Amino acid sequence: MHKKQIKYPLDGITLEMMVTGLVEHFGWEALGKRIKIRCFTSDPSIKSSLKFLRKTPWARSKVEALYLAMQKRGKLRGGKRIQTTPEG
Repeated sequence: MHKKQIKYPLDGITLEMMVTGLVEHFGWEALGKRIKIRCFTSDPSIKSSLKFLRKTPWARSKVEALYLAMQKRGKLRGGKRIQTTPEG
């Protein structure tokens, strides 16, 4: 008997892809307002954010939740914005 495997919604998506996608969509300032953590508000960069998020499970959970919510709304996919018009 084979068990059905449940696909994890973030399977294949790295933390870097999530942060990059959210920054591309919102920008650092708006992202910092949505997730109030210093790595998004004080001299933000992808590298410093990844370093902090890898060490801080509660902050990473907030990033994952926002990413999933935006992905569910069709705004993000694989760290990139989904094109909604043929022109781009």
